[in-house]
Amino acid sequence: MLRLSALAVLLLPVLAIAQPSKTQAPGSNYFDIAKNLEIFANAYKEINQNYVDVLDPGKLMRQGMDAMLEGLDPFTNYISETDIEGYRYQMDGKYNGVGAVARKRGEWVIISDIYENSPAQKCGMKVGDEIIAIDGQSAKGRTDEAVLEFLRGFPGTEAKIKVRRPAENKELTLTLKRADVTIPNVPHSGFVADGVGYINLTTFTQEASQNIGEAFKKLKSKNPEMKGLVLDLRDNGGGLLIEAVQIVNLFIQRGELVVATKGKVPERNHEFKTLSTPFDTDMPIVVLINKRSASASEIVSGSLQDLDRAVLMGQLSYGKGLVQNTTDVGYNAKIKLTTSKYYIPSGRCIQSTRYKNGEPVEIPESERAIFKTRNGRPVYDGGGVKPDVYLPKDTLSGVTKALLDQFLIFDYATKYNAEHPSIDSIELFEFNDWAGFSDFVKSKNFTYESASEKKLKELTETAKRENWPIMGELAALETKIKNEKAAEMERNKEKILHEVEQEIVGRYYYQRGKVRKGLVNDPEVKEAIKLLNDPARYQKILSGK
Repeated sequence: MLRLSALAVLLLPVLAIAQPSKTQAPGSNYFDIAKNLEIFANAYKEINQNYVDVLDPGKLMRQGMDAMLEGLDPFTNYISETDIEGYRYQMDGKYNGVGAVARKRGEWVIISDIYENSPAQKCGMKVGDEIIAIDGQSAKGRTDEAVLEFLRGFPGTEAKIKVRRPAENKELTLTLKRADVTIPNVPHSGFVADGVGYINLTTFTQEASQNIGEAFKKLKSKNPEMKGLVLDLRDNGGGLLIEAVQIVNLFIQRGELVVATKGKVPERNHEFKTLSTPFDTDMPIVVLINKRSASASEIVSGSLQDLDRAVLMGQLSYGKGLVQNTTDVGYNAKIKLTTSKYYIPSGRCIQSTRYKNGEPVEIPESERAIFKTRNGRPVYDGGGVKPDVYLPKDTLSGVTKALLDQFLIFDYATKYNAEHPSIDSIELFEFNDWAGFSDFVKSKNFTYESASEKKLKELTETAKRENWPIMGELAALETKIKNEKAAEMERNKEKILHEVEQEIVGRYYYQRGKVRKGLVNDPEVKEAIKLLNDPARYQKILSGK
């Protein structure tokens, strides 16, 4: 039950907010702010005192806070004391923990990925291990977030972890020593074709620009005749703004505007320009983006596009053009609040203005304002960065997606890893035991419902309900779909083998192995190479002719 002293604490901010401040815009409704805060506090007190069931005041306040912020944008949110560690990792790429990724599977949480040289790897943990207990406490039925929270702690402290290793049919007790874990933001760089370099950036954490610069210098030192670069920002959700500016500076002359932030408070508006001598201002660059390229990724790709310094390839980016700042709200909690929008060199803001279920909705170009790149090419605001060369996304579906979703590719890789102490190098290793994988899938009684079967089931139910005289035709169609589905694995053999191969390589060479192996048959990288080997087409795209 809420005490009057606690209510007084709640009402204290009313007095402060009701007074004008230097940063508040003229004409603000100070009385309305104070009035509504008092109404909220009174309602909160009344609910806690008189609601029929016993309530958790903290949970009730959290729900109210989340509901209030949800109406603003998906990126303004409340960060409780227990959320702070995860938030700190997002900002600097470091956290106190184990260096492992976990997923819930049935009643247990399993290790689905491990980072190289992490505490998890050093203590002997393997991908596929089921977490049974931590320091004597059972992990059964717990969520993956709860298990990871148990595992985290101060560097140097230890935890006893009991794991079940299904592939070896045994249980083990491991001693994990916690440490600061740093996730590499450039897991791979190298050459993907004669004279064509490649750099993969996964997140804009601290030193991202330094690591990109070092990778670029190494590529040029290995091949002084290097003729082009593929910068891969696919699935990169962003991070630190300053790192994005400094990455652009590697390829743009000093003194150029990269991004400007503008908000309600003029004193907080800033312009970010290139300040250093660039590494290279002439080498052709292709930047790969997709639907999950967001925030800082869009600053880099969008500004390089606006300045006609690179050709963008892939799919429309996410559309996050907002800047958040965190404010302490007491008791180690924070609010991450959108305080401004960012605008790239052409003057456009790429923030999406429509959302559905928290995700941006693509807006037709006819409803978006037109801006111009330095060479006069049309670009659009209000909903992500549109690539110069659109490539259809090769999405996984059908039997391949079902094999992944049901952990069969994952389990096969776990089994393979247990039976093979080592494999060839990343580039040399090839998995082609189709018969062995098929037998494994059959032994697991694999079944799935295709999209066509789902639609047919809906149609059959409708036909029965409305007495349509077509049941014979629907039964024949069902038989035909089942016969076709039986051959679907064989038709998708190449794609499935590629997924198995990548999963196996990840068990031995971790994240960098998955990235490097994924490049072997990456259709988008192949298109980027093709463009960089065609200087006339590259220049034509940038000229807008």
